Amino acid sequence: MTDEDIDPAMMRKQYRSEIVDEGSLAENPMDQFALWFQQAADSHLFEPNAMVVSTATPDGRPSSRTVLMKQFDGRGFVFFTNYASRKGRELAENPHVALLFPWHPIARQVIVTGTAARIGRDETAAYFRSRPHGSQLGAWASEQSSVIGSRAELDRRYAELEARYPEGEQVPVPPEWGGLRVVPEAVEFWQGHENRLHDRLRYVLDGDKWHVERLCP
Repeated sequence: MTDEDIDPAMMRKQYRSEIVDEGSLAENPMDQFALWFQQAADSHLFEPNAMVVSTATPDGRPSSRTVLMKQFDGRGFVFFTNYASRKGRELAENPHVALLFPWHPIARQVIVTGTAARIGRDETAAYFRSRPHGSQLGAWASEQSSVIGSRAELDRRYAELEARYPEGEQVPVPPEWGGLRVVPEAVEFWQGHENRLHDRLRYVLDGDKWHVERLCP
């Protein structure tokens, strides 16, 4: 190693935060998530709605990627994708999924496990119409996760679509593009603390009721 080499084993931070106890939590995880999400946004985190989505094939081969969560409510968390993408194909065959919101600057994480299902086409269309014109064209130009010969080919596809649907003209919703809602079965709220004695409080669905359990850090 040289003086310029970085040793990851020596990288460490002491987290200094208030203790999170069971009595301070909301009755259900979506209300608690709404509170923490607002606090993450108020802390000016870069894209606090960014989450790591982990899927797996039916034989258990995992894959992960970062996407943007676009909706959440009592029913779960929604993101949008090309259904023919790797994550779309894997979730069609194996709906079990994990989400991770990595809010490192405030020493917090939220970890969700559950199942994913497609949302209705009317919901998809409503969101698609709210996207910038360029993003609408991009959904058509990119056959997500498929091999492409060059960047020039992708740019050519986009330019052709831009000529076909100029700014101000309605772009149809791609048939293979839409939303997926992750319905949670467990949601863990992780708060970092000194000496790695973190708070890990997990909501677990038992029938139609949620109960909270504390995990060792």
